[in-house]
Amino acid sequence: MCRVYGVTRAGYYAWKNRGPSARQKEEEALLKEIQSIHEQSGCTYGSPRVHAELKHRGKAVSEKRIARLMQENHIRSRAANLYTAHAANHAFFQSIPNRTLGIVLDGPDQVWVGDITYLKVGREWRYMATVMDKFTRQILGWCLGKRKGVKLTLLALNRAIAKRRPKNQVIFHSDRGIEYAAHAYRDRLKEMGYIQSMNRPGKMTDNAHMESFFHSFKSDAYHGFGFSGEQQLRKQIRSYIEFYNQERLHSALGYQSPVAFELSLAA
Repeated sequence: MCRVYGVTRAGYYAWKNRGPSARQKEEEALLKEIQSIHEQSGCTYGSPRVHAELKHRGKAVSEKRIARLMQENHIRSRAANLYTAHAANHAFFQSIPNRTLGIVLDGPDQVWVGDITYLKVGREWRYMATVMDKFTRQILGWCLGKRKGVKLTLLALNRAIAKRRPKNQVIFHSDRGIEYAAHAYRDRLKEMGYIQSMNRPGKMTDNAHMESFFHSFKSDAYHGFGFSGEQQLRKQIRSYIEFYNQERLHSALGYQSPVAFELSLAA
């Protein structure tokens, strides 16, 4: 073998007995940190968020190197496709325009967004309504129920109101579902002095922030998990929203969590 590769026997044994290089040791230590961060995120972080977390820890390492190590060791973030239902447009819903277009946000409690998603428990469907602050991305209120109706969306809204009690006039934006266009919902917004806003017909991207949250939740904490009952699902949602608000790094917020971002604004 030494003759085939053109090396001396002494050189071969020297190479064989040589320990790992300083570079190899460094990468082994880095890989352990990457694996630890990935596991702490519930296996949801990809290389950009792992890189941001290492940067927070004072580690000077390129994102390209992290991506290479993750690829070589089969460390991947969870991913899933988001299903979006397209409701029919009716003249009744078209009476409420999208009032968020062209608005430049500079603080929390200026625009809230809400939406509903479908979640399956065993062979039954459950519905989750959520309310998010559009500027800080923080989930302010949520509700899980067996029926998709105005009672569900009102409970999520009232929990957001109880949490924040904003003094300024809030624009509340949603899709054109009856759960948001119902008189009971519109009356509650009017009672609070909020301005209602809805997607333009056929423009589902008008509520992209909520769609992004549902995608993250389903990718990180729903798809691939089995839920035997509603309580188990409810516990998972509560745990994920706490993680999403307080720990999950958001690229749009400079790789800070919503809570940390709000604290930085206050500071």
